[in-house]
Amino acid sequence: MSNIAIPLLDKSRLGRVRMSRLAQCVQCIYYPSIHAFGALKMDLRQLRTFVVVAEAGGFAAAQQQLRLSQPAASRQIRALEDELGIPLFDRVGRGIKLTSEGEDLLRRGRRLLQDAESFGERARALRTGKAGALRVGCSTQHMETVLANFLPLFRRKHPSVVIDLIEDGGARVPDRLQRGDVHLAIIPAADDGYHRRLLAPVHMLAAVSPRHGFASRRKLEIAELAEESLLLLRRDFASRGWFDAACNVAHIRPRVILESAAPHTLLALAKGGNDVAIVPSNVQIPSAGVRAFPLIHRGASIGRWTAVAWDPQRFLAPYAKSFIDELVAYCGQHYPGREFAKRVSPLPRPEETKA
Repeated sequence: MSNIAIPLLDKSRLGRVRMSRLAQCVQCIYYPSIHAFGALKMDLRQLRTFVVVAEAGGFAAAQQQLRLSQPAASRQIRALEDELGIPLFDRVGRGIKLTSEGEDLLRRGRRLLQDAESFGERARALRTGKAGALRVGCSTQHMETVLANFLPLFRRKHPSVVIDLIEDGGARVPDRLQRGDVHLAIIPAADDGYHRRLLAPVHMLAAVSPRHGFASRRKLEIAELAEESLLLLRRDFASRGWFDAACNVAHIRPRVILESAAPHTLLALAKGGNDVAIVPSNVQIPSAGVRAFPLIHRGASIGRWTAVAWDPQRFLAPYAKSFIDELVAYCGQHYPGREFAKRVSPLPRPEETKA
């Protein structure tokens, strides 16, 4: 319907229009177009009468569907013809027949009514919290190893919810939530004032080639990295901060030969050389060519719980709550790196908040 613009409400009336009325019935729309006499004010009831009468072949046949008397329907058709400035029907004896103009507008009228019905359905869905837009911020790793498989499941159950993903470094995603750029953020659990539901623990891993001296280890004390050449993620990754903090506590100064924004680059270099890649356990570890194991400090695993967080000062739509509940359930079964958690003591479990 290329020549019909999006319906617009008169600004002077906008404050008096309530969502509940829009959801129940769209009585009339403003329909701007190029016209010799200016903009047309279209009444959808008149338009519906025109379409039903045309499809039924006459007023008498359309009377039951319209629930209008024949004189009332005839008045609506005349009013629509006056508004449009063209005849829609020819009166032939006691019957009627579409004019050429009427035939042209019938198809467009059907489509406009369908759009109006869809408009009302969308308003009802928005009012009940079954539709809307949800912005989710997270790191590349969470997109790849969690959301890539979770989102198709969620979208099948909630087709009217539009998910917009905002990618950023894990250390910067909380700032996105604070600014209101996103409604939900997948971030490390912290005492930051946000409400949260826990997803899964993330452990720091060391990854080496099968030829490396550490290859047979099931876990590794961080102090043993003091003399190793290390491949690290950049500092805008939240896990890099955990690693740096652990090095400070262990009193070691890591020998860093590369900082990268791509975990797979670090793993590829470790696979082909004698360096040690340090990555979080939510990264997809290759099934061959690399040996990975948890890093520990004095027997305790280095890592954090990951959570889905939201700002309690902002409104959380019902479909956002459904997203949270379903993501928590999904991660309970499918979160990446679960096998590494079995090799170390559990991470301290932070408190969480119900959505």
